[in-house]
Amino acid sequence: MKRLVLLTAFAFSQALAAVAQNQPAAMNQGHMDRLDRDRNGAVDQSEYQAFMTSAFTSLDKNKDGSLRSEEVTQVLNTQQFAATDANRDGRLSQNEFLNRVMADFKTADRSGDGNLQ
Repeated sequence: MKRLVLLTAFAFSQALAAVAQNQPAAMNQGHMDRLDRDRNGAVDQSEYQAFMTSAFTSLDKNKDGSLRSEEVTQVLNTQQFAATDANRDGRLSQNEFLNRVMADFKTADRSGDGNLQ
């Protein structure tokens, strides 16, 4: 499960890089390095949340403080979007987005130590 959460972060990272460069995304060790800011070999909650907050900002193309499905088609499918849209208003607020990704982080952190390796 930890690997799934890291892969989700990598997918966001890839999609953001691809959007920024108009190129297909490629996974590499640099993605883990981007998440592990303190270089301790693990991604902690604060590192993951900081990355996902930045991802939200990058995905919010119209800068209205929410994500619409058309802004996230490269990283979320229709079912994932609907599951994250807690109030069912057709937009993801930053809170909805972060609640979902941080819940996924906590699920993946089976040891409960606040780190993914």
